[in-house]
Amino acid sequence: MFELNVISNTPLESLDDVDEVAETFLMQIGYLPRTPDTRSGAKELRESVPYRLFMDFFMRNTMKAWTVDELAVLLDTTKPTVYRHINKLKAIDILESVDVEVNGQSKKGYRIRYGDLSKAWSFTEANVNMAMENYRRTVKHLQERMRNRGD
Repeated sequence: MFELNVISNTPLESLDDVDEVAETFLMQIGYLPRTPDTRSGAKELRESVPYRLFMDFFMRNTMKAWTVDELAVLLDTTKPTVYRHINKLKAIDILESVDVEVNGQSKKGYRIRYGDLSKAWSFTEANVNMAMENYRRTVKHLQERMRNRGD
């Protein structure tokens, strides 16, 4: 399922701090909550598991495919927590899964699609365009049904 928050926004091009850009962007699209989950011990969003997962692992090492086991250990969290945040990024369609070899076994790993956020985002945009087209068609259909209703 594709899911993304779309809000009116101003491009963040005036910001120089990469963390400020990332934090604001990730909140705008609905990946990050407005406040950190205090149960994890994070005092600010940049210390939170979802932020660190995205920035410290996926963005700083875009070509590396990370396993959930590996991420859970490195983030000092549970596998279900890692899966929850990976699934949010998959729902935005910017992550891809690839097979990685761990101790001679093939496991599923995750990374930014094509190892490039700009290229990955093109999939997100295509999904938004398709969703908007489907909404437009539904609105048109609803309007036609109302005209033909005869009330």
